Parts: sequence; structure tokens; C-alpha cells
Amino acid sequence: MIPRHALLASRIRQELGQLDRVVERVEEVARARKRQGAEPDYLLDSEALNLHGFYAGLERIFTQIASSFDQSTPAGADSHRELLRQMTVEIPNLRPPVLSPEAAGKVDEFLRFRHVVRYNYAFQLDPDRVETLAARLRPTYREVSRDLEEFAAFLDRLADDS
Repeated sequence: MIPRHALLASRIRQELGQLDRVVERVEEVARARKRQGAEPDYLLDSEALNLHGFYAGLERIFTQIASSFDQSTPAGADSHRELLRQMTVEIPNLRPPVLSPEAAGKVDEFLRFRHVVRYNYAFQLDPDRVETLAARLRPTYREVSRDLEEFAAFLDRLADDS
């Protein structure tokens, strides 16, 4: 048994549990915004912050995989995008792709939004973009969590086979 593989699989599943809560919070806030009719800033801010948190949680998983399994984490100005790209690559004799190209394409939209949230004031957020991302969140999460669960199962097999 290789404990580091079992540990990484557990960390992935733990983070997915947290991400499930983030998705639920975004959906709750989106419903509250619709009930309000108007666009209360605090609800938009909350929705945007949780959308940012969704990508941040995924990136924590990707970073753990890159550092502990791949033993190579991108650095530099484009490191976030490179890390996402790294998750779509099969590394022969080491691991399968973590994400499908389709899932990575959907995640990329949240990566770009992360940049908007981090480098702009909350009052500069585009409510339509927040609403669009909130609507895409659950389907994106389903696809990504399926890919990550498959990767965690791969890690479990590695841990058991050794």
C-alpha cells in the first residue's frame, strides 16, 4: 500500500465535499436574488465570492495532485492556466488525465472569473455574468466531480496494488 496515494484520494474527496457545499450556497443565493427582484449588492457579492471559492477549491485539488503526484507545479504569470492544462494531460506510466478537455474548458470559465473577482471591486461585477456562471455551476461541478472521483478511484487502486 502506498499511503500517499490513499491520502491524496482522501483529500480530493474531502475537498469535493466542501465544493458541494459551495455549489449549494451559490444556488441558495441565486434563488434569493430572484426572490428579491432587485439586485441587492450583498447577494451579488456573496454569489460572486462563492463562485470564486468554487474555482479556488478546484485549484487546491489540482495543486495537491501536481505537487504530490506529478511532482511538478507550474509557476509564473500563467501558472493557473498551466495547472489546469496539466490536469488534462496523461503522463505515461504515471497517471491518466485528471480532467477531460471538456470539463477543463468549463472550469476555465471559472478560472477567468476568479481573476475578475480578485482584481476588481465588488461593485464592478457584472450581474449578468454572475448569473450565467451560477447557472453553469451545477453542471460543471457534476462533470468535474465525476472526473475527480474517477481519479481518486485510480489512486485507491494504486494504493491497494502496492
